[in-house]
Amino acid sequence: MSTFPDRRMRRLRRTPALRRMVAETHLGAEDLVAPLFVREGITEPQPIASLPGVMQHTRESVRKEVAELAALGVAGVMLFGVPSHKDELGSGAFDSHGIVQATLGDLRHEVGQQMVLITDLCVDEYTSHGHCGIVGADGHVDNDATLALYAKAAVAQADAGSHMVAPSGMMDGQVAAIRAALDGAGHAHIPILAYAVKYASALYGPFRDAVDVQIVGGGDRKGYQQDWRNAREALMELQLDLDEGADIVMVKPAITYLDIIAKVRALTNVPLAAYHVSGEYAMLKAAAANGWIDGPAVALEQLTAVKRAGADVILTYLAREMAEVLR
Repeated sequence: MSTFPDRRMRRLRRTPALRRMVAETHLGAEDLVAPLFVREGITEPQPIASLPGVMQHTRESVRKEVAELAALGVAGVMLFGVPSHKDELGSGAFDSHGIVQATLGDLRHEVGQQMVLITDLCVDEYTSHGHCGIVGADGHVDNDATLALYAKAAVAQADAGSHMVAPSGMMDGQVAAIRAALDGAGHAHIPILAYAVKYASALYGPFRDAVDVQIVGGGDRKGYQQDWRNAREALMELQLDLDEGADIVMVKPAITYLDIIAKVRALTNVPLAAYHVSGEYAMLKAAAANGWIDGPAVALEQLTAVKRAGADVILTYLAREMAEVLR
């Protein structure tokens, strides 16, 4: 046995070129999806204070942003609508003239098939009460009645040009209901990105600022989003969505749930997405603004960790910034 220390690890770390050559995980713009907010009734993009660098877009400014993201090689965008009018049903989510549907019409002509146009499929941005579905007389969200809304929204989005729908409401049976609705409307080719593992996290605050969502009349989402203390429950939710026909599954949040991403990756071979959420982004930006961390370096490290854990696709507000770094 040699009495000399084993230098093999150190030799391969000696230069940047060597480290790049043997790196196990590679992050590229093609791994990233940018969440974008488009707001009805504004004439200029509006900054979101709790999400530095992120805007509520006009239809015109979102066209410009999507074209630039496509040129940077970003894989796709996910659209969230902020309507000028909200009601108890969230009817703007399935109105053929709703803000997301109108924006899809613009973007189809702007980028065509150059990037993937994904639409968040929920109604909380559109409801006057802020919940992800129909609220019954008992004050709780009516799961089965809500499925009919999701089915209508899926068809409206597909009709308008969405390349992929992403149900985020965490209703039981939502993937099956949406799949049946899409198939019945002639959209069997449209895939479903299921928010299969979505935790009732405290990290969504800045997002709710971005879409002007407040829960009115009491209650919360802990009855339909997952308990953040549980892992086995997440895997049960995952299997239900797979059985119902999900084409892609997602874990949300990302950095705080790397263990769940790894567990999901071990259980399925379908593509796996992870959402680096608003609170994760905002904390990073706040620390960088105070000079406590190197923002771009930590951002790259965090997103690479998400990919290393097993994600194929990463939704992140850092998409543009990282695409520019990774060019």
